[in-house]
Order: sequence, then structure tokens, then C-alpha cells
Amino acid sequence: MDKLKVKIITPDGITFQAEAEIVVAPAVEGTVGILPHHIPLFTKLDSGEVKVTVDGKVNFFAILGGFIDVNPAGEVTILTDSAMRSEEIDEKTASFAKAQAEKLLSEREKLSESDFARAEASLRKALLELKVARKRKQKSIPTG
Repeated sequence: MDKLKVKIITPDGITFQAEAEIVVAPAVEGTVGILPHHIPLFTKLDSGEVKVTVDGKVNFFAILGGFIDVNPAGEVTILTDSAMRSEEIDEKTASFAKAQAEKLLSEREKLSESDFARAEASLRKALLELKVARKRKQKSIPTG
């Protein structure tokens, strides 16, 4: 079976690299699913969840926007400012970051524009991490 060569790259380097069956990512125009032999594609990504299926196991990542490039050779490259694997997300830390950001944002009149923007970005990141971590938790609970 053909596979995709997937790389997720952040400013810190390659966060993830594997051969995968499918990649699902939050493109600006809507969710895109990439399978082997996909047409070439370069598009902007929204913040959200990326799913990469490797040997039947789904890997979940919380990303903060970026770009996805799919080339004719079956290479999928995701460039993003931040990518966190769902297993690495600490819900307590993310909840604390959320609370801190909400507290700062509630005191908007005391913040400079740049501090307000940073607090807003921190809140978005914390909310995304919590969403991805909780979704992973739900999927791992056995049913039946």
C-alpha cells in the first residue's frame, strides 16, 4: 500500500515524521483529507487538530495555524508555529494557562495592545490544547 511521507515542522525543528495512510488537517476553507496520490496542494491552515494515521493508529496534534504542502511525490509537510502531540498535553497546565489568560483579558483596560494580543493568543492555545486532550481521552475510553 502506498504511504504519505509526513513531516510536521515548527520553528524548533521537525516535531513529527512518519509514513502515514492519511492526514486530516484544518485548512482555512475547511477540513482537508490527504491520501496517497493526492493532487499537489499548498494552503493555509487554521488553528485546530491535525490527525495523522500511521499503521492504523491515529496521532492527534494541536496546531496553531500554518501551512500544508502536498507534493506529487506524496510528501506532506505541515509548517506551523506550534504543534503539540495530544499525549504531551498536560490538562492541568493548559487549564492554568487558560485561567491566567482569562484573568488578564478581564483587566483589558490595564493592558497594552501587545499584552492583550499575547493574552488572547495564550487563551486560544490553551483552549485548543484542552479540546484536543479531551477528545483524545474520549476516544481512548472503551465502549461496550
